[in-house]
Amino acid sequence: MLLKNDYIDLHCHPALKPFGKSFRDIPVGVNSGDRRRKKSIWYYDPPSPFDKLLNYLSGLTKFSQSNFTALSLGGVSIVCVSLYPLEKWFVRNKLNNELILDLASNFALGIGAKRVDHIQGIQDYFKDLVQQYMYYQQLDGKTFRIAGGRYRYKLVRNYGEIEKIRSEESTSRIQTIAVVITIEGLHVLNTGLRISPDEEEVIQNINAIKKWQFCPFFITIAHHFWNHICGHAPSLTGIITKFADQSEGLDTGFTPLGRKVLERMLSKTDGKRILPDIKHMGLTARKEYYELLDSGEDEYKDIPIIVSHGACNGLTSFSDPVPAYPETAKELNPASINFYDEELIRLARSGGIIGLQLDERRLTNKARLKKTKHSIKRHKIMHYRSELLWNQLQHIATVLDAEGLFAWDCMAIGSDFDGIIDPLNGFWTAEELPYLADFLERHAYNYMSKAIFNFPENKIDADEIVQRLFSGNGKRFLSKYFI
Repeated sequence: MLLKNDYIDLHCHPALKPFGKSFRDIPVGVNSGDRRRKKSIWYYDPPSPFDKLLNYLSGLTKFSQSNFTALSLGGVSIVCVSLYPLEKWFVRNKLNNELILDLASNFALGIGAKRVDHIQGIQDYFKDLVQQYMYYQQLDGKTFRIAGGRYRYKLVRNYGEIEKIRSEESTSRIQTIAVVITIEGLHVLNTGLRISPDEEEVIQNINAIKKWQFCPFFITIAHHFWNHICGHAPSLTGIITKFADQSEGLDTGFTPLGRKVLERMLSKTDGKRILPDIKHMGLTARKEYYELLDSGEDEYKDIPIIVSHGACNGLTSFSDPVPAYPETAKELNPASINFYDEELIRLARSGGIIGLQLDERRLTNKARLKKTKHSIKRHKIMHYRSELLWNQLQHIATVLDAEGLFAWDCMAIGSDFDGIIDPLNGFWTAEELPYLADFLERHAYNYMSKAIFNFPENKIDADEIVQRLFSGNGKRFLSKYFI
């Protein structure tokens, strides 16, 4: 049986590709119990040399990164899976030729031609959301044999159920991945289809979600396109920006409907409370959200700031967008979708958490990425590329230490695997997470051997930093808020 690393991933999309492939068959949305089939969430699809070359040259990720076989092989014990009905405007865009549009969309997203056809004509995001939710339920608790061991996943409703699973594992030979349901993008309430949404339908949909058996722990409020809830940040890069238009609603604030939805999410009545995830919010929406948290109103008290999958931009604040710590900031991507120093400080003081995503385009800037050393030796590639992630940790530590705050308890991994990302070369899938942990520990050791802190408690061992990042901080956060 494989050694369990007990890792936690705060944000990934195991179902995105296999659920898409299920649209080849009737009925759609069947999660196959045969893990050799592409419509199974356990389908193992490690990248081939061609896949890696394609990713290196184009940034496209055609292979599956977070299928449950890869998660098992990587030692992941808790995963926050993101339900995400792909937005129509990825596959219905400026390209006019239908054949080229279909081929381009399927090639870029790897979800299957039939799924592309469905998204192009989608009229109800909420129905699609429910289908994805049911897709996870179909194999809940089913055991699979992998590398000589027995594995399964179990949907959980709270941290108490995770602890129960762990206690039962001591007498069982089955290793279990605890699955926490989350959602990315409030377009799932059936908004953002370029018509005015039906407010009554939207409120009915959020009320229905709050009463699910496995109610989402958190919801990412915004995503890539206008959703009639709040404005989004610019998020698309590369060739896709020539075809997909993000301009509508970009960087606007909350709408009146958005405020109502936010209040329903946070309400403790008529269903479980759902926490907001601020990733993808534009600057205006983030400012408005922070003002609500500072308002003193009951529903906005004691809310931790969640960034399920993000990165720092190295800039001081919204009003002063220059680096306060240029030595670490120069390594980062100064885009507004990434988070300012003042937001990191607020997040830490709120008891919140940032899941650092494993997307090269978010972790660093183009100039730094271009200067990153290359090698034909795998261990050197891993050393150079893991440093891009370490630079994020080092910046967070620098910012928080200067504020007299403990720096190492608000960071986690939120890989965004299978979320249309360009992963760190050498760390292609969840299966490589143990290698990433090893290389990060090397960087942490080198840094801590020379680092001088204002706040003495920040001087901890390198292995503790990595343990907190990959496991400890996520457990602490879940134990406090996933109740």
